[in-house]
Amino acid sequence: MTEDMIRYDILVQNALRGVIRKVLSEVAKTGLPGNHHFFITFVTGAPGVKVSNRMREQYPEQMTIVLQHQFWELEVSETAFDVGLSFSDVPEKLHVPYSAIRGFYDPSVNFELEFDVENAEPIDVSGERPAMAGNDSSAIEEISAPDKSGGKKKKKSSASAKETADEETDDDGKPGADVVSLDSFRKNK
Repeated sequence: MTEDMIRYDILVQNALRGVIRKVLSEVAKTGLPGNHHFFITFVTGAPGVKVSNRMREQYPEQMTIVLQHQFWELEVSETAFDVGLSFSDVPEKLHVPYSAIRGFYDPSVNFELEFDVENAEPIDVSGERPAMAGNDSSAIEEISAPDKSGGKKKKKSSASAKETADEETDDDGKPGADVVSLDSFRKNK
């Protein structure tokens, strides 16, 4: 076999991360359309990730945030996004490079992407959802945007949002999301 000197696997991952960048850019400009919302899992110790020491101690490996109703100051650049969120009523500002994202999921349309992250443990591609906020799905709140009057909309627990997302299945009872695993495109050595 010939060695892949072009590194198609890296090119595909970068292109798919571009999808996330494009989606977040549109949301930053116009807000979330319809029922769309996002579960974004990222590696907290990946290069370039900026979270408070409190959050890094609570989620030393990875965390999942939910962008739905209460988030603010979403700023999108070519290499990362910044967003303000509330964790147990404590406001936090996160800086997440796209290269640190391990998973992106929009349960409203059953769209999911998974990525390899440098200096990170492999993703479980067995079909199970990644653990929310360091294996404690009740620990993270559903993240929401302030309403137009400047007040905050009522929060729901993200555990209920996660349960709703997990309950979505095809007619045959199997999970409906089509997960694209880049490992299936790699050559076995």
